[in-house]
Amino acid sequence: MTTDTATTPASEDERRTGIGRIVTASLVGTTVEWYDFFLYGSAAALVFNTAFFPAHDPLVGTLLAFATYAIGFLARPLGGLVFGHYGDRLGRKKLLVLSLLMMGAATFAMGLLPTYAAIGVAAPILLTLLRLVQGFALGGEWGGAVLIVSEHGGERHRGFWASWPQAGAPGGNLLATGVLALLAVIQTEEAFLAWGWRIPFLLSGILVLIGLWVRMTVSESPVFLQAQAESAANGAKEKPPIVEVLRTGWREVLGAIGLRFGENISYYILTAFLLVYVTAQLELSKSLALNAVLIGSAIHFVTIPMWGALSDRIGRRAVTLIGAIGMAAWAFAFFALADTGSFAVICLSVTVGLLFHGAMYGPQAAFVSELFDTKVRYSGAAIGSQLASVIAGGLAPLIAVALLNHFGSSVPVSVYLCGAAIVTAIAAAVIRETRGRDLTVAIRPER
Repeated sequence: MTTDTATTPASEDERRTGIGRIVTASLVGTTVEWYDFFLYGSAAALVFNTAFFPAHDPLVGTLLAFATYAIGFLARPLGGLVFGHYGDRLGRKKLLVLSLLMMGAATFAMGLLPTYAAIGVAAPILLTLLRLVQGFALGGEWGGAVLIVSEHGGERHRGFWASWPQAGAPGGNLLATGVLALLAVIQTEEAFLAWGWRIPFLLSGILVLIGLWVRMTVSESPVFLQAQAESAANGAKEKPPIVEVLRTGWREVLGAIGLRFGENISYYILTAFLLVYVTAQLELSKSLALNAVLIGSAIHFVTIPMWGALSDRIGRRAVTLIGAIGMAAWAFAFFALADTGSFAVICLSVTVGLLFHGAMYGPQAAFVSELFDTKVRYSGAAIGSQLASVIAGGLAPLIAVALLNHFGSSVPVSVYLCGAAIVTAIAAAVIRETRGRDLTVAIRPER
């Protein structure tokens, strides 16, 4: 009896230390990867329209820059497919290390690229190729990062723990925007456009090394290892995970797309497109826009885990609906407040918008992970989320800039944002509640 009493607390401490290490590794890795990915979006709005896509009309140049921004999203489903397949076969950890290496190498190389003025059309072509590598890597990152946390944590607090890798998105955006904002303050406009914009891209090399060091210390998912052992014991030949998930879990894939749709569109309009709107439409300084996103992202980073924890109490669907319905209403207030030109009011518009986004985004990691069985979970989560990224987030800044350019008004953009949020609200309303699911038990047991 004494032995049992003595060992139980130790095992609990070990478990808590384990999940803490897993969460830290996932958060650091996703922050670095999103830093790399978002850095391109910010640079597309502020620099790439002149450095790589010179045009007489600033909005046309920005439109071309955001076109290559969208191309990165086109590569994400392919990355999700490849990483999902091998992640379900080989494990989550190996693929997470590979995705981080690919992302870091592509971003570092962007910092070394000659501009259009130096090598002509080869500059935007090389930039586009590196953007494709970024998209491919990020396509495999999200599924692996949230799954390795979801599969290590227990049912009771899964929403909270799994929301921390989600915080890597605003963390990366915070880091990228913060570096650009700092450079905008300490450099002249000419110096920033000439060479200063390269510094954040080159810093990626250091960040990737830190991320790799942390990520290499984590253990493989115990849920995956258990499923792998069971498959080996059964000896049955298994279908490729992507074939199996599309055969038996296509409804869940569609559900994941719906959950991501409004969340994805709203995020890129609230952050990347806002930079264009404030600088090109309102003719305010880029520092004002960057600082507004910086403040909003800091609050966003802190509140995402709170939304995840709330989903452990009242359910994934309820919290997602709060965010989606709130975003549908805020879509019209967002631009009306931005049009005041007041820094404080613009900060308020971004921050409230990101709070509603966080309510959709925080529970999403656990929600999507709990939709699929272990043997196809990486594939299902990656494909569902990355297909949504193409049709939603990848096109959002492009569509928003085109609407603004054509109508000269933000109202059509608000309608677009509102409609996207309603799609996610419908998806959350019809999908089954997953809170409390045991991930080791298959939804569809093998026969």
